[in-house]
Order: sequence, then structure tokens, then C-alpha cells
Amino acid sequence: MGPVIGQLLPLALGIAISPIPIIAGILMLMSPRARSTGVGFLLGWLLGIAVVATVFTLLSSVLPDESDDTAKPILGVVQLVLGALLLLLALKQWRGRPRDGATPAMPKWMQQIDGMSFVAALGLGLLLSGPNPKNLLLGASAGMTLGAAGLAAGEVALLIGVFTVLAGSTVLVPVVGFLFAAEKLRAPLDRLRDWLQAENAVIMTVLLLVLGVVVIGKGLASFG
Repeated sequence: MGPVIGQLLPLALGIAISPIPIIAGILMLMSPRARSTGVGFLLGWLLGIAVVATVFTLLSSVLPDESDDTAKPILGVVQLVLGALLLLLALKQWRGRPRDGATPAMPKWMQQIDGMSFVAALGLGLLLSGPNPKNLLLGASAGMTLGAAGLAAGEVALLIGVFTVLAGSTVLVPVVGFLFAAEKLRAPLDRLRDWLQAENAVIMTVLLLVLGVVVIGKGLASFG
């Protein structure tokens, strides 16, 4: 399982470094219903990641078996397409960045976080994790990697769990930490939110660019 974990790590990191969900999680932890909405958002975030990884792992099983142990052209083509889409997302992020020191515009739904219930926060976590284009592409790549690894069902389930925890760690750690040390974390989380808001476009551009190249490299390697 070691080599597979190594392939999953950059993909999990790509999901983990997602400024908008981290900012949303921090805003919930600053809201009047911090504990319930924070936990709800975390559960939705983790569930969305796990569902995408699981679905694409299952879908990879319908790919035709390839007799050559080294060359996997079908998997390679899929990974090349996923990598190219990540590069396109990187270009879109860069072209949409704020110009001339302008303050980045944040989504209007963030203004409604203070009034969210547990269920609403859970739903928001799901929407920001699974259907998000970047996370969908990275989760798909992770699922294809797991499906092609030839592991037992129990090992696959364990690796999906590990991938989900790693990918969700940047939301998991603040929420769990807040439950035990709310007052100590308020100021650091507030500073982190401001920095992520200002640098969102640059962070996402670099991240998507690197991950796109990594996934394309994996695709090329699949041709033997």
C-alpha cells in the first residue's frame, strides 16, 4: 500500500489546500452557533471527499483489463485529460485574480453563515467538497489510482479513509481544535482567514498548476 499512499498524498494535499472552504470553516467557527455549524460543515466536507473518491474507485473497475502489467494506456488517457483540466482551472484562476491591489470579492453566501443551522452547514460542506471542479478532478484521479492498484477491498476502504482525512485535514484540525480551545484559536484563525482571502487566487493557481503537471506525469508513465 505504501506506493499507492505516495501517489495519493499530492492529490489529498491539493484538496486540503483549498482557501475558500477553509475560510468558510473559520467564519462558522466565529459565528454564534460555532460548535454546531463547525461540526456540520466538517462532516459535509469529509463526506463529499469520501463519496467522490469511492465513486471513481468503483467506476475504474469498469475499465477493460489490460494484460500488460506496466502499460495502462486507458488509465493514462484518463489521467492526461484530468491533468489538462487542472491546468485549465489554473489558467482560469490566474486570469480571474484581483488586479491593482483590489480586495478580492468573496461569495455572497458567506454573509449568511452566521444564521446557518447544522443541516445547512452540512449541505454547504458537501457542495464545497464533492461538486467543486478542482476537488472532483483530484478525487477522480485518486479513485482511478486506487482502482488500478489491484488492492483488496479492505485495503481500498482503508486508503479511501486515509485520503479523506488527509484531504479534509485543513478543515478538520481547526474545527477539532476550536472545540477544545476556542478562545486561544480565535485570533490565529482570524489572521489566517484574512491572509487566505487576500492570496486565494495565487494559492489556487500555483496549486492547480503543480497538480496538473503531476497528474499528467502519472498519465504519461501509465503508457509504460
